[in-house]
Amino acid sequence: MNTLRFALKADAAVTGANAAAYLAGAPLLADWLGLPIGVLLAVGAFLAVYAALVYRLATRPAMPAAAVTAVIAANAVWAADSLLALGLDWFSPTLAGQIAIAVQAVGVAVFALVQRTAMVKAFSSANAGPASTSKRTA
Repeated sequence: MNTLRFALKADAAVTGANAAAYLAGAPLLADWLGLPIGVLLAVGAFLAVYAALVYRLATRPAMPAAAVTAVIAANAVWAADSLLALGLDWFSPTLAGQIAIAVQAVGVAVFALVQRTAMVKAFSSANAGPASTSKRTA
């Protein structure tokens, strides 16, 4: 369980840092990354809310399996969409922007993998105890 909580808290911290960078530095980052300021601001706002929700989940006494699964799925979709954005040329990022998007996609995919592995371990350990009819939480 500690590994899952750590992975979720780390995800929230990194996501929150990205949100702050996008929101505070959008005018500077736009030219460097080759992305529209509006996109950076919208992504930053979304990431700020997402980071807060993930952190709240990670600090709850019991973490519902459905909520943890939703975070893992959201991370997987984010990573895939980031790579699709590069492959389908949704924007015209600079080389620095392309590298930043690719590195971020890999990082988010790693979070999803670590969270999934930790979730399976946490919930299988929780289910190894006495039988229960309540919904699984960890």
